[in-house]
Amino acid sequence: MSYMALYRKFRPSTFEDVKGQDHIVTTLKNQIKAERIGHAYLFCGTRGTGKTTIAKIFAKSVNCESPVDGNPCGECKTCKAIAAGASMNVIEIDAASNNGVDNIREIVDEVSYSPAEGKYKVYIIDEVHMLSIGAFNALLKTLEEPPSYVIFILATTEAHKLPITILSRCQRYDFKRITIDTIAARLRELMDKEGNEVEDKALRYVAKAADGSMRDALSLLDQCIAFHYGTKLTYDMALDVLGAVDTEVFSRLLRSVIKRDVLACINVLDEIVLQGRELTQFVSDFTWYLRNLLIAKTSESPESAIEMSSENLSRLIEEAAQMEVDAIMRYIRVFAELSGQLRYATGKRILIEVALIKLCRPNMEKGDDTILERLKDIEDKLANGVVAAAPAYNQAGGNEIKPQIPKERPKLDRAVPEDVKKVVSGWARVVGNAAQPMKNYLQSARLSLGGDNRLMMVLEDGIPSDYFNKHPENKEQLEYLISEVAGKEISVQIQTIERKQDFENTYVDLQQVVQMDVDVDDSDSSDF
Repeated sequence: MSYMALYRKFRPSTFEDVKGQDHIVTTLKNQIKAERIGHAYLFCGTRGTGKTTIAKIFAKSVNCESPVDGNPCGECKTCKAIAAGASMNVIEIDAASNNGVDNIREIVDEVSYSPAEGKYKVYIIDEVHMLSIGAFNALLKTLEEPPSYVIFILATTEAHKLPITILSRCQRYDFKRITIDTIAARLRELMDKEGNEVEDKALRYVAKAADGSMRDALSLLDQCIAFHYGTKLTYDMALDVLGAVDTEVFSRLLRSVIKRDVLACINVLDEIVLQGRELTQFVSDFTWYLRNLLIAKTSESPESAIEMSSENLSRLIEEAAQMEVDAIMRYIRVFAELSGQLRYATGKRILIEVALIKLCRPNMEKGDDTILERLKDIEDKLANGVVAAAPAYNQAGGNEIKPQIPKERPKLDRAVPEDVKKVVSGWARVVGNAAQPMKNYLQSARLSLGGDNRLMMVLEDGIPSDYFNKHPENKEQLEYLISEVAGKEISVQIQTIERKQDFENTYVDLQQVVQMDVDVDDSDSSDF
């Protein structure tokens, strides 16, 4: 006989075997014992939490010839037929591949026929959110008033995608993510049955990696056992199979970040890559480590919320004492953003290296959450006798390089053409004659002198500069407004800057150079 996967071999056959969903199990058992069975149920929850399993147990229970305390006996003809998937009374439908109107109409037609044996016909529709709008509409009337011998059980991972008309016709049960303790205890129970030797620490790591899914936990454990078949499965072996990284490595990496040692961080990452670890898993696990760090920093009793050994926990608390809450939250933000970027990235290692450099160099980011870190850097340098004008660092390994002396603001070493002076003096009229939104952009523009003594208009990069650079007709309209002031055609050069402060350091401000003549005579005034 071919090998059967653990999650199939140990699929629960009674309500007592189901772990982590006591609130649902108790309610359904009470309904069966009291014979208060509904006609439509909606099971919601993440993958691997027991939705389809409980649906099948419920189908067996309502049809069982001799149920025991709301559980199927498992011995009668009906129970055995349902367990073998040979019963005509339990119909499983995958809505992901049978989501059309015709598929649902077949169900509606079949509903009119009573069961040949047993009390109920149970329709289990998995991934029901995948049905089309037409299929939902075809199901509505039958779902609301089915025959007395029909029960619908709809299962979905995305209940928010269901029409409200479907939700209002069903009893809704929300399946919880299963806790690490519950999963680990179940894995230990099954490993004892199988006779496999597995370390408790390895089981807890597998339980944590399953993210609340019992099925995922059994699949991961199956994979680990197969890789190291015939030997005791240890924690280190589980890490190797799942491509994960030991907590000690995360600690070394974090301490390198705290020291602002870029080269040490890159070396730790090299070590992880050479070991063949999965980089996406590494980012996810390090983000979880940072989460534990934040709890250790902010909680009075972190041991109750953090799953790790006392030795690792004491090391984590020591690291938390060296950091501020804002810095930890920034680290989590950087790696959370990185996790989303890695999904479709080809150069994953480069993205991770950039993220680590960001953690070591808070001055690379200008957000509010880096202010305290940047101030702390300055305080440390002042305490060590370093002047406030801190040296720059190269990205290769943190070696100091000489700071560049900022360039002096350029001097106006040539005469400003009279035509340009005239435009600058009458700029207020140019702005006043412009229509929106051009008027707003001109009000924030700065004037300078470009190549060949041409008039240069400097705008911030983004929408203001795009308005003129990407739309030639807008630039032509501006030049027309300027020609009305200057009395002749004037060509305008559009220049962009990243920030307003860049203008002062790079360009000559013509509006300061050209004196505004407020006492012009009448002939000059007639030009404007």
